[in-house]
Amino acid sequence: MAAATGLGARVELAHGFVLHQRPYRETSALLEIFTPLHGRVGLVARGARAPRSRRRGELQAFRPLRLSWSERGELGTLTGVEADGLGFELTGAAFYSAFYLNELLVRLMVRHDPHPALFHRYEQALQNLSNRPGDIELTLRLFEKHLLQETGYGLLLDSDCQSGEPVQADRVYDYHLEAGPVEVAPGSRGFLFPGSSLLALAQEQDIEPAVLRDAKRLMRAALNLYLGGKPLKSRELFAKK
Repeated sequence: MAAATGLGARVELAHGFVLHQRPYRETSALLEIFTPLHGRVGLVARGARAPRSRRRGELQAFRPLRLSWSERGELGTLTGVEADGLGFELTGAAFYSAFYLNELLVRLMVRHDPHPALFHRYEQALQNLSNRPGDIELTLRLFEKHLLQETGYGLLLDSDCQSGEPVQADRVYDYHLEAGPVEVAPGSRGFLFPGSSLLALAQEQDIEPAVLRDAKRLMRAALNLYLGGKPLKSRELFAKK
């Protein structure tokens, strides 16, 4: 809930997660949070890094929180935080994968642009990473797909972008990242995908290992395009682990 004040808006006990934080001045922190109704919000957490600060232990990633803040311009000021349930238990590859999701959200979402459906998918992705570590690749690919859709970069998967004809499972397509698939003859060169993989990803059904490999190629290329070619730190951390 937000209330108008003479200095700006005041938001009380919004459900959210900390996506990222970094030091600010001597004892404070700059936070990027994600909420369903306010989108991504930048906040100053004053004194959060002080040795005896209660907030030091509360403002952790992957923990559902209730956050309050006052807004003045681009950055708000955190005024309250409390737990809103248990955090997700993430270890190993699931832990690094969750940081990857956070980095994607920070990089692709603009501040103050609400995406409640995407927030729900983020919560579900964390749940899946925690409870179904064997399905990490599927969790990541589907989240990437929905993130691109929600931020205006959705991928056309079920129709030929030139002819308008439905994609056929038994045909081959050259995928044009900013347009969509174009049917080509077998043996052609290009960024090629079987129609069956494009349809499986579109319908989110029958996603076999071969489909996951194709989905990873497609999503990585699309994300690299919309991230401007700037590498993701979480990928570097994962490679070093």
